[in-house]
Formats: sequence, C-alpha cells, structure tokens
Amino acid sequence: QVHVTESGGGSVQTGGSLRLSCTISGDTYFRASMGWFRQSAGQEREAVATVDSDDSVKYADSVKGRFTISQDNAKTTLYLQMNSLIPEDTGVYYCAAAPTRDSLIVDAKTGRPGFGTWGQGTQVTVSS
Repeated sequence: QVHVTESGGGSVQTGGSLRLSCTISGDTYFRASMGWFRQSAGQEREAVATVDSDDSVKYADSVKGRFTISQDNAKTTLYLQMNSLIPEDTGVYYCAAAPTRDSLIVDAKTGRPGFGTWGQGTQVTVSS
C-alpha cells in the first residue's frame, strides 16, 4: 500500500513562484513512477511532470523551462518547483505514484485510480 500527501499550494500573481511537496511512502514497486498532475475547471486531468525509477523525467510542453520536478535521495519526497507562473497554471495539483508512468496516465484519463495512488490535491491559483 502506498500513501501520498501533497502540500504547498496557494495563490500568487503572474510571474510568481510556488513549490509543491509530496510525501510518498509504501511499497517501492507501486511507487516506481511518480508525478504531478493538474486539473483545471472543466478540463481533464493532465500530466505536468513525471519521474521514473531510472530518474528519467518528462514535462508537459506548457511547463518546460518553468517547472522542475525533483525528489530527495530516499525517493520519499517529491517536489515541483514552479516559476514564472501564469494564470493558465491555475488548477488543482495532484501528486501520484504507480508502478509505471503509463499507469499514471491511464488513471488520469479515466479519472479513477487503477494501479496508481493519488493524493487529495492542492489548489494553485495564479492571478493576473
């Protein structure tokens, strides 16, 4: 069983920065891939940044160069540093863990946790 808890959301103005944190514990197999997803009002949940067990990272095109995903050495805390925030970044940000990145993507598309474990989400609001 895996447990996921996010923190660090808030409200900022355009151009501001926020750092999200996520503590992840449990069976290492079920948290081999971890990532940050977001869901804006009326939109599907989308992948923002993911990291796999080999430390390979993928970013959504919309956040490349502005967001950075990282983790501590023990791989029990996942971070998302968000810089140069814009109103389009507003949404609920979710941390998630699963055996594979594909599992995370499937969960996001179906809106139901399958092999993944998802946090409760943290709100990020960027005002113009």
